[in-house]
Amino acid sequence: MTSPKLFVFHAPGSNRDGEAAWAATQAGFDAEIVHVAQVVDQTRPLTEPAAVILPGGFSYGDALGAGVGLALDLRLDLVDALRGFVERGGMLLGICNGFQALVKSGLLAGPASTNGSTNTGARTITLTHNERERFECRWVHLELNTASAATWLSSTSELIHCPVAHGEGRFLAADDTVVRQLESDGLIVFRYVDEAGAPAKGRYPINPNGSVADIAGVCDPTGRIVGLMPHPEDHILDRQRPFGPPGQRGSALFESMYRDLRAAL
Repeated sequence: MTSPKLFVFHAPGSNRDGEAAWAATQAGFDAEIVHVAQVVDQTRPLTEPAAVILPGGFSYGDALGAGVGLALDLRLDLVDALRGFVERGGMLLGICNGFQALVKSGLLAGPASTNGSTNTGARTITLTHNERERFECRWVHLELNTASAATWLSSTSELIHCPVAHGEGRFLAADDTVVRQLESDGLIVFRYVDEAGAPAKGRYPINPNGSVADIAGVCDPTGRIVGLMPHPEDHILDRQRPFGPPGQRGSALFESMYRDLRAAL
C-alpha cells in the first residue's frame, strides 16, 4: 500500500529536520527532507507531498528574530502555495522554530474575527521571549483540546510528554478578547499541564515560558495548519524519556496525522 509522502522543510540553521523525518517515517510516512529553495523553484513542488513539517532549529540563525528569516521566505514565495496546498487537503505542521515561522508569516494569524468584527488580516497572536528571559530546555506535559478544529488529532487521547528547547516560545495574544475567540473558535490545540493533567495556570516550570492561558499550540480555522512549541519528535520511543511512566509519547501526533492522510488515499 502506498504511504503518504511527507516533506520536512530544511533551511540554513534548521537542526531538528532529521528527527522530524524519522518520527514521520516511524508513523508510516514516506518522509523526505527537502530544502525550502527546492520548493520555491518548483524542482520539488507542493503537488508531491500530503503533509509538510516545518521543523525546529534556528533557521537563518534567528538573526532577524526567531523564525523570522524563514517566515520571510514563506511570505515572499510560498504563503499562497501553502494555503492552496492546505485547501487541497494537505496538512502543515510547525514545530518550535517552524511554529514561529508559521505565526510570523501569517499562516497562523489568530482568529478570523473578534467581537463580531472581521479581522482584516492583521496578526493578533505572536511568540516572543520567554517570561523569565532565558532559554528553557526541559520536559513538559501537553493536553490536547479535544474540541479544537484539528479533528485529526481526536484519537490522541492521553497526555503528550516531550521536551521544549527555546528562548522565544511565549505565546501571547493582542488582548483577552483574542484569547476568548481562540477558545470559542477551537483554535487552541495544546495546553501545558502538570503530570496529572491539571491546568498549569501559568505556574513555572509546568508552563515553561509564561504563555497566556497555558497555550502550547494552535491551529488555523481548517485545523489543517497546526503549530506547537514543544518537540513531540523527541519522544518516539520509551527509552528517550528521562523519567515517568511508559507511554505519553509524541509519536501519537505523527500517527494521528498518518491515519488521517492514509484514509484519504
